[in-house]
Amino acid sequence: MEKVFVVLFLSLWASQLGGEAAQQWAAATATFYGGSDASGTMGGSCGYGNMYSAGYGTATTALSTALYGDGASCGACYLITCDATATKWCKNGTSVTVTATNYCPPNYSESSDDGGWCNPPRRHFDMSQPAWETIAVYRAGIVPVKYTRTPCKRSGGIRFGISGHDYYELVLVSNVAGSGAVTAAWVKGSGTDWLSMSRNWGENWQSNAYLTGEALSFKVQADDGSVVTAYNVAPANWQFGSTYQSDVNFS
Repeated sequence: MEKVFVVLFLSLWASQLGGEAAQQWAAATATFYGGSDASGTMGGSCGYGNMYSAGYGTATTALSTALYGDGASCGACYLITCDATATKWCKNGTSVTVTATNYCPPNYSESSDDGGWCNPPRRHFDMSQPAWETIAVYRAGIVPVKYTRTPCKRSGGIRFGISGHDYYELVLVSNVAGSGAVTAAWVKGSGTDWLSMSRNWGENWQSNAYLTGEALSFKVQADDGSVVTAYNVAPANWQFGSTYQSDVNFS
């Protein structure tokens, strides 16, 4: 009876997400890290820093190599539910949406089915403890899950954190709604054309142009192909070490 309930629950859920998402449920496993307040999840390989001030809170996850894509999945959102057909440790009828903010590296000293949960080719989510406990019982440690990509919900516009120095702007793109994951970025000074940026690491995008003293606009492409343009986000007197929030985002 329990198995029938979970199958019906997932089917209803998928139908509510729409036909495309309904075809994208996949199997994975999940563990947790970072402590009960998720303080241990700060920083991370996507570059977001403090998850609270960055707007991601405690609903975050690190991804195994098979999901991470060398940082291409940073910012993506996943709807995850514990697979109660395969374990007794689920909190039935619950789900959680998490944002990818970190990388779970392989541990080749451990077997892939006994400690090396993030070893390729495993699909694995190392979730924040608060997010993980939404769907599973703490003492389980690891559970099988079902997941699908889901649109990210964000408050306010896309943020651009600028660090580096003259002739080297490193721009952290964060608070991205919709698809959440960025595949391309461009910057435009008030005296330049659009300049393509390259991914440096995580969601940090690099430009080697001299743009000091120019108002900056940004264009961002998500991994679903959609593009938004944020004009004059940073004023001409912008400073390295500052973050500027646009008034546009993906829907």
